[in-house]
Amino acid sequence: MYQTRKPRGESSVTIIGAGIAGAWQALLFAQAGHDVTLHERGDASLTLSTSHWAGGMLAPWCETEVAEPVISRLGLRSLDLWRRELPDTAFNGSLVVAHARERADFERFAKMTLNHRRLDAADLAALEPSLEGRFREALFFADEGHVEPRRVLPKLHEKIIAAGGTIHFNSDVSASEVDGLVIDCRGLFARDAQPELRGVKGEMILIETGEVELRRPVRLIHPRWPLYVIPREKNLFMLGATSIETEDTGVSVRSALELLGAAYAVHPAFAEARILEFGSGLRPAFPDNLPRIAINGDSIAVNGLYRHGFLIAPALAELTLGFVARGQIDNEVMQCA
Repeated sequence: MYQTRKPRGESSVTIIGAGIAGAWQALLFAQAGHDVTLHERGDASLTLSTSHWAGGMLAPWCETEVAEPVISRLGLRSLDLWRRELPDTAFNGSLVVAHARERADFERFAKMTLNHRRLDAADLAALEPSLEGRFREALFFADEGHVEPRRVLPKLHEKIIAAGGTIHFNSDVSASEVDGLVIDCRGLFARDAQPELRGVKGEMILIETGEVELRRPVRLIHPRWPLYVIPREKNLFMLGATSIETEDTGVSVRSALELLGAAYAVHPAFAEARILEFGSGLRPAFPDNLPRIAINGDSIAVNGLYRHGFLIAPALAELTLGFVARGQIDNEVMQCA
């Protein structure tokens, strides 16, 4: 899996893109003693970043249903890094539920995933009282976690600065404009250098209600896609799950109806919730939907995180640092020109 080349040893590192991929790169390089400068073309709100619209689930075992083994490997390592750098990260586990008509799909999900235990209705009610009487059983992935992207990214940026790094917002630079080692984390905007990238739309709805309380993400097995309901602070919930092969950034009426209907299927009280926001982001993906660290001279491109950005970004940053510091190459992820 790993090979070793001569270490590069640069002390000055420029990172382009302050979303989840770039933030983790900047943090680990700054902590390792490098002179780090992080550039972001948008402002500190990061509304131009895919990360702004992400769910923030840290669910490597749930993802084994559809993802390649490398995603689970990177995800499991990333859980350790989240715990190390942000100890207050919520690791309350995640739940997978289904109604009786989706029983076959529920059993299929159980067979294709790992590290879960079955809960009966009483166990589920004890874990999440708001779901009492709603489902006959559930799968509980106790070691999974979740973060709120719009809150955790500023925390990562603060840690970068505390480690000696510099962040420039509203700074649209290119690799050719800076000296030394450049790590390109621009996502879909890197198609000038990686034309094989495509955008995969992920839609979300933010709602507010005080009638439902959840401590962990809940995935509902659904005929078309599994909805997830992710609790946020202050009675907020994010609804998401769509993965659409289009680069249109709007939220369709069909998707909105599906998401809201599925949320109602999780709990009828969601019908009275206030809708605060519709939004979507374009996830950067390569044709195989796998991440890639592309090394070409003084330029390293970290991209293709697809729908796993918050899950695998920490581990990818560790791999990049390992290459620069020790010449270590991960053959599953890295490509050298």
